[in-house]
Amino acid sequence: MQKIVNERFQITPFHVLFLVNSVQIGVGIFGFQASLIKVAGNDSWMTVILAGIGVHIVIWIIYQICNRSKMDLIHIHKYIFGKWFGGLLSAIWAIYFLLIGVTVLYSYFEVVQVWMFPKISPFWFVFVFLVLVFYTITGGFRIVTGICFFGVLIPFYLFLTFFFPVEYSDFKSLLPIWNHDIKDIGIGTFEMVLSYLGFSSILMYYPYIKEGAKSQKWAHIGVGLTTLIYLFITIISLGYFSEKQVINQVWPTLTLWKIVEMPFVERFEYIGITSWVLMILPNICLLFWASSRGIKLIFNVNQRKALYYLLLFVLGLSFFLKGRERMEILNTWVSNFGFVISFIYIPLLFFLYLIISKIKGRNS
Repeated sequence: MQKIVNERFQITPFHVLFLVNSVQIGVGIFGFQASLIKVAGNDSWMTVILAGIGVHIVIWIIYQICNRSKMDLIHIHKYIFGKWFGGLLSAIWAIYFLLIGVTVLYSYFEVVQVWMFPKISPFWFVFVFLVLVFYTITGGFRIVTGICFFGVLIPFYLFLTFFFPVEYSDFKSLLPIWNHDIKDIGIGTFEMVLSYLGFSSILMYYPYIKEGAKSQKWAHIGVGLTTLIYLFITIISLGYFSEKQVINQVWPTLTLWKIVEMPFVERFEYIGITSWVLMILPNICLLFWASSRGIKLIFNVNQRKALYYLLLFVLGLSFFLKGRERMEILNTWVSNFGFVISFIYIPLLFFLYLIISKIKGRNS
């Protein structure tokens, strides 16, 4: 059985709202519309809602597992599969959390390089960022939670800037509703689901929540807020752009910022990209915390030391993850793997837990 986390290291159920929302709103919001509209066209807004519903269902399953077991993912694997095979599955999850963080970090670097500083060094950019990540995570999980809290509240003003394109938008382009068949809607929903990944980190920090069962409603509220944000930007994009315009752009959201006019700034997309670091930092911190925490529990090593070596590995990737093609391959691979591990493996884990706990209950 897992050791109970000391109360002074725990967070309130309310903070789960910010943990869930911060890990879902990352660099993907700059260009998620292109893949959606390419498949589902003017019905893309439906796929955002359907994907959000799917995430709510998986979060309900996660809480069914955690509320029953009172354990994190590593101990659940050990309980169901034993020490060795359970440890192998846990290591795969630790790698998964690490790769999502790597994808977010290097995708953000790509945006900064293309839009702001073409000659910026990937090594030094990643190095400075990882110093902030190391400093935050070594402060403890409550510090990570605080960063996620401010990472949601402080840059929230950026979403107000998306009202600027409204006066130039024609929302009749959303009609007729259900202009695509079920297959297109299904593929679009799959593409949208990939933008919600990261919420499964609840399985790692559940023991750090005071009265964890009470946090479920806040987790659902966090997903609901994420869904509303994606839905809002999707509708604005459908009204402002034609379908062909969106498909031919890599980052449609940044193009929306191009028309923002203010007396004190000429190129608001620079402000937007710079401010977005306040959302990227908590996103990466939570994912790297989950990965290093998993390694600590699997191999019984100091988490600070595990984090140190993980970040060195991430820094070393700066010599290899160069160019749009490599980033596309990484994004596709991590997204597909994330779909399988979040929407197929977690429900399967729930059923296995019910069966094993029932068998062990009878034997005892």
